[in-house]
Amino acid sequence: MIKRFTTTALALGFCVSVFAQDAPDAAIIQKLRKEGLENSKVMDIAFNLTDVNGPRLSNSPGLKRAQEWAVKQLTDWGLKNAHLESWGTFGKGWQIDKYYAATTLPYYHAIIASPKAWTPGTNGPIKSSVVLIKADSVSDLAKYKGKLAGKIVMMDAGAPLQSGLKPDFNRYADSTLTQMADAKPMAAGARGGQRPGANNMMAQMMKMREVRAAMSAMLVEEKVGLILTYARGGQGTFFTSNGASYALDAKPVSPELEVAAEDYLHILRLLRAGKPVELEADIKTSFYDQDPQGYNVIAEIPGTDKKLKEELVMIGGHFDSWHAGTGATDNAAGSAVMMEAVRILKSIDFKPKRTIRIALWSSEEQGLFGSRGYVAKHFGDPKTMVLTPDHKKISAYYNLDNGTGKIRGIYLQGNASAGPIFQSWLTPFADLGAKTVTISNTGGTDHQAFDAVGIPGFQFIQDPADYNTRTHHSNMDTYDRLVEDDLKQASTIVASFVYNTSQRDAQIPRKELPTVPAAAATGTATPARN
Repeated sequence: MIKRFTTTALALGFCVSVFAQDAPDAAIIQKLRKEGLENSKVMDIAFNLTDVNGPRLSNSPGLKRAQEWAVKQLTDWGLKNAHLESWGTFGKGWQIDKYYAATTLPYYHAIIASPKAWTPGTNGPIKSSVVLIKADSVSDLAKYKGKLAGKIVMMDAGAPLQSGLKPDFNRYADSTLTQMADAKPMAAGARGGQRPGANNMMAQMMKMREVRAAMSAMLVEEKVGLILTYARGGQGTFFTSNGASYALDAKPVSPELEVAAEDYLHILRLLRAGKPVELEADIKTSFYDQDPQGYNVIAEIPGTDKKLKEELVMIGGHFDSWHAGTGATDNAAGSAVMMEAVRILKSIDFKPKRTIRIALWSSEEQGLFGSRGYVAKHFGDPKTMVLTPDHKKISAYYNLDNGTGKIRGIYLQGNASAGPIFQSWLTPFADLGAKTVTISNTGGTDHQAFDAVGIPGFQFIQDPADYNTRTHHSNMDTYDRLVEDDLKQASTIVASFVYNTSQRDAQIPRKELPTVPAAAATGTATPARN
């Protein structure tokens, strides 16, 4: 009983000590709030990234335009060494130059759709009856051989739409945030249980992939004019993807349109009823292979402390997007917030102890390539855990990539020691709805590249808004979906975290370094230990 009391008292004393050490400077926080909430430029940044520069598909002209704009803007704000830095080879760029498609029989109707990324155009206007392909196996395809040249085809598949009974836009309830704050660390090596029927589902998926691969090859061989594909989504929204590889040596594919569910199902019902459907289309796409390198935007606010200026505080978000919209919530929002955060800090004439570095990543959508390439080059290889000397110089990396929703707190990625520090830093923003610190991990974006080599890498908790229901990878991901007050709030909070991390006497505590994967451990490389 006494021992338990003593431990509790010591823990309480530690928390009080941490809170005292990391209590934010009230005067600075007030300056940050005034600049971030009253003089914000975040929507102007977002406007330039989306409406002005357009979609930012990896290695596309739109991405390159936006990157060049960002380098100039960061330089104009007074950041140093703003430049494009190659992270490695990506492959071909691609963009839509022209798109038009409409049914002309049984009546004229322009359809909502988009060419799939990295697919070719139609080589001029085409017009054809639509052929419905029914194939559950590779052998079923034989009956179509020699019959599809120049035809517009679609598959006999497409689930009926379910009317939306829930609102698209929502914010986290207090009860949900409490559950997040109360979460317990996952045991080392623990994984979620396998879903019932998972093996059967995997077998079905493998069969579907086999049929699709065979069908794709046959359609190229048959020289079809255009493929219509059922796109996930509803109410005029469709979620897009790539229809071909971006590799320099990718095999040829057929032209392909991803069609909004309402229009696809309309055509499908007519064909299933034996009614003829005619469609016309004119699609032009361009490929860019002159420079297959991928690039990140990098810029700095140099540190001023003699002992700490060689250390880093990094912030970032991915700059690339998909092509059907203008990538507003995924992830012009996060990129604009990070750019606005450094603008705020420059506006208050902040002279940081540690160097602040912003990174706007490319090719996140294809596999976190930009951040992973950067981390491998500058900090270490997660496959071998061979680390560079700069690995020990970075205090933390902060990321934003979950849409337009305001910040409600931060994920610790299992780094319990950082919890009391971040709780203290969030205290001045409780009135803006940001107060939750959770031990939980979150995935799917660029902080993982840092976490993978043992660098404290964090993603902020954001309100869901309509990210998963309406905008993520969709044709609706446009400027109008951005919530101005939420982005102002997020920019101000990020600026404060950067300020506090830069000025803190010690770096952000680190978790234990990840272990070397078994295959790599048998090699000759010797893992570094900081």
